[in-house]
Parts: sequence; structure tokens; C-alpha cells
Amino acid sequence: MKRNFEEMQLGSIELFCLAAELSSFTEAANIAGVTPAAVSRSIARMEERLGVRLFVRTTRQIRLTDGGRRYYEQCHEALLQLREAEREVTGGQAAPVGPLRISAPTPYSHYRLLPLLSQFRQRYPEVTFDVHVSNRNIDFAAESYDIAIRGRTPADSTLIARKLEDAELVLVASPAYLQRVGAPASLDALHQHDCIQFDLPSTGRKIAWLFHDGGKPVEMETKGGYTCSEDVLGIVTLARSGAGITQTYRFIVERELADGSLVELLPQHGGRSRPFFLLFPHARHLPLRLRTFVDFLTEKLITQA
Repeated sequence: MKRNFEEMQLGSIELFCLAAELSSFTEAANIAGVTPAAVSRSIARMEERLGVRLFVRTTRQIRLTDGGRRYYEQCHEALLQLREAEREVTGGQAAPVGPLRISAPTPYSHYRLLPLLSQFRQRYPEVTFDVHVSNRNIDFAAESYDIAIRGRTPADSTLIARKLEDAELVLVASPAYLQRVGAPASLDALHQHDCIQFDLPSTGRKIAWLFHDGGKPVEMETKGGYTCSEDVLGIVTLARSGAGITQTYRFIVERELADGSLVELLPQHGGRSRPFFLLFPHARHLPLRLRTFVDFLTEKLITQA
């Protein structure tokens, strides 16, 4: 196997990553124990060798170009893997290090994922999190995500999907709404009620409500004076304020059902659920921080569910 890199080039990569993270040649030089001019020359040689401009330089600051950012992400990951490899081969205790970029939908983030992150960082303080809380579907490759939680399996065959849970759905309304309008006695009676809708971001269509009827699963289209999009927690806030009836995940409204601020309706038609999946890249060698976090989430969330 021929040598593709010289020791000087690997050192230049480390200087480049430092400068990218600090947005400063001077600060990178201070940490590395070299002069700012040495950092500048090193990065200039990299740009010449690659034929790509890595930084936009002004008198006040530097910032990565689009190509520089892509190169940084790959170099940073490579340096982390080298660090892990050295720890393992020297018999040191390998520990997860580096950033994890996560995308998860609003309800699952607030009620399942986010409360667990501090536990993970207490065990592995060198791991950092960048969490994208949104119901928008993300592109792993284009947006550089490490892991995602979604309500359906992906069409992308490069991703591994692990089911975390089948989250039970529940029909709820506030006591104030029920006192004012009355409770529905059947599924058909929902057509006479204000049913709070949620638009699914991926399709722009209202989500059908799921029930059991006569032992069979049924989907039901409902209508009302309120529709929310993007943040599914909005339908719960509306229901709690007396705006109408909505269907949501039981794990979101467990506290409200317990304290009586929301009331479960038509439980004889309940029991339907929607799944949540953990998605991550199908790679031969996943970074240690990602492998460790996947195992942590699987243990915590599947046990909790």
C-alpha cells in the first residue's frame, strides 16, 4: 500500500480543523503552539494541493467555504476515529467523543429524547449534541445528520431502522369543552364536534384519526375549526384550553389525564398506535459515539415504552 499522506499533511489537517472550529488562525496557532503565519501557510498549501478554497478571509475573521465545510466534516470525523483507534490499540479505555447531530419530531423530542440527553452526557461528557427538533423529513447525506427518529421506515436503503415503540393514541378533550358541548357517545357523533386537526408536514394533508370499531381497525376523517401544522403539540394546547377534541399520543397527555385537565373519550374504540423508528446510516464502521448512543437510546426507550 502506497503512502497517500505525509506527517506534515496530517499536521496540516489538525491545524485546519482547529482554525475551522475557532474561526481564527491566531487562536488555532496559540493552541497548537505555532505562529499564525505558520497556520496560514499550512492551510494555503492544503488549498493549493486540493485545488479548493477552504476559507473566506477578511481583515476581521475567517469562515469556511461550502467546500471547506464539507472537507472539515470529513477531516474532523477521521481525526476522531484515529483518536479512538489509538486508545484501543494502546489498551486505553476507549470513550465516545465528538458531536452527534440528531433530528427528531416535536412530541418525541420533548417527551422521550431530550430528557435522556443529560444522562448520556453525564456518562460521556466529551460527546456534544446538536438537536434538530422538527417534523420535517431530513436528508442524512446532504444535511450531515448522524441519527434521526421518525414515525415511519425510510425508503432509503442506506439507513438502518430500529423500532423504538408503537405509541398508543388517545382521544381527549377538556372538562370545560365537555361541559359546554357534551361528550360524544359514538364515533359517528364526532362529526358534530369541533375536532382539532394536524397537517402532516410531509404531505400537507390532515392526519386521519385511528380507532377500533367492532374489533376492526378504522381510519376516520374529522372536521373542526382549528388546524395546526409543524408543531403537533399545538393541538394539545388547543384541547387543553377548551377548543375541542383531538387525538394525540398517550405519552404526551399522561400528566393531563392524571390531573383531570384532559379527559379520555371513547376508550372502547381506542388502542390504536403509530410506530417510532430510530434511523442511522448503514455503515461498516460506525463512530464509537454513534454506536454507544444507539445502544443507549434502544435500551432506554424500548424499556420505557
